[in-house]
Amino acid sequence: MHVTGTVPPSAPAPRETPAAHTPAEDPTGNSGRHARRFGLPVATALVMGNIIGGGIFLLPASVAPYGTVSLVAFGVLTLGAIALALVFGRLAERNPSTGGPYVYAREAFGDFAGFLAAWAYWITTWVSNAALAVAAVGYLDVLIPVNGHRWTACLAALALQWLPALANFAGTRYVGAVQIVATVLKFVPLLLVAVGGLFFFDPKNLGPFHEGGGSTIGAVSAAAAILLFSYLGVESAAVSAGEVKDARRNVGRATVIGTTGAALVYLLGTLSVFGTVAHERLVKSTAPFSDAVNAMFGGSWSGWAVALAALVSMTGCLNGWTLLSAQTPYAAARDGLFPAAFARRRRGVPTFGVAVTVVLASLLTVYNYTSGSAKVFEVLVLVTTFTATVPYLLATAAQIFHLVSGRRERVDRARLVRDAVVAGGAAAFSLWLVAGAGYAAVYQGVLFLFAGVLVYAVMAARRSKAAA
Repeated sequence: MHVTGTVPPSAPAPRETPAAHTPAEDPTGNSGRHARRFGLPVATALVMGNIIGGGIFLLPASVAPYGTVSLVAFGVLTLGAIALALVFGRLAERNPSTGGPYVYAREAFGDFAGFLAAWAYWITTWVSNAALAVAAVGYLDVLIPVNGHRWTACLAALALQWLPALANFAGTRYVGAVQIVATVLKFVPLLLVAVGGLFFFDPKNLGPFHEGGGSTIGAVSAAAAILLFSYLGVESAAVSAGEVKDARRNVGRATVIGTTGAALVYLLGTLSVFGTVAHERLVKSTAPFSDAVNAMFGGSWSGWAVALAALVSMTGCLNGWTLLSAQTPYAAARDGLFPAAFARRRRGVPTFGVAVTVVLASLLTVYNYTSGSAKVFEVLVLVTTFTATVPYLLATAAQIFHLVSGRRERVDRARLVRDAVVAGGAAAFSLWLVAGAGYAAVYQGVLFLFAGVLVYAVMAARRSKAAA
């Protein structure tokens, strides 16, 4: 176990046993019945619950302006997400420690790369929480009119963030319970639309293949950049590996099973919505799945039921993301790369990290509503696309490093060719997403990263002084 402030700046993170950094062994000594390790079902639910959150209910309307070419983007994105899932699974077999991409990048390339992975991933989580909470208000408005007044909608979005945070403060036992319930409840309406919608499919609703100017390839890239927001979470089990039972085996299985299951639901659900809601209406929709069910069965009661399911799904997603948002800073703080306060844990949860994350996401939410611009949400989504690709690319690079270096303890030679092909595909996929995010998102994302460089300088100086 790492001790904050004692690891030399140049030292890579040592390999740890599967039992390292479990909730019962947190640095503060807090343990008990509220801290419980996850098995394969909960780990899979964490992956699927974090991927299938607000994304499945929002993305049809988000990509409709690009035309049905976005379905091509969906297919490519799914292949890339599965490639990333396989990479994370292989890396977790070698090092099943809490922290995911941060741990893999630091082990392969040193402290600075590890810090960049942790910092970028942390930004991704709390910006995503803000964007998801704002998006959830669109479905809440179907049940309770809140969008008519800006501050009413803002308070609703803040409540949707703080309720999952309170569940996290209660301990990992309750996080897992909420995740299982939310994952099970969301699948009934999702499968209803994804499968049932195919029987109501009308090709006339699809609209043009490529709408708007520019090339088809550019449209695919732009649509994929937005769609990645809906796929964030593929790394969930790897980030929480220290809380997963038999992590060397279960993290990889949960990641691949969860990602594949989510992709199948995504593809069928999006296709069904495209075919049941007229294109002109879908482009302007704030609750596309509710509109799809209303078109299938008529009336409004079915749309209300789907809106309720969407809220359950988004709350479950926020519940899981709130935990993940604190796990990576916790791992970095153990190694002296984040402030020591982030290493505090209670009942298996890094409570300080959860608190800071929900506060930052809340401030960003308030900013989103006070700005009064719908484009702010889109920019937030694209910023998370860029910041997410930083730890994804660094983790993939770590896998390539192990494969090319040929260290026997890190490489299974029987799987060398397959792992090399998968890692190469995941790396190309990550770079493609950076290009698709657009200049504005990359510009703002780089500013976030450069702010982190200053934080790293302060932390490195403190560690150097402590070691002297």
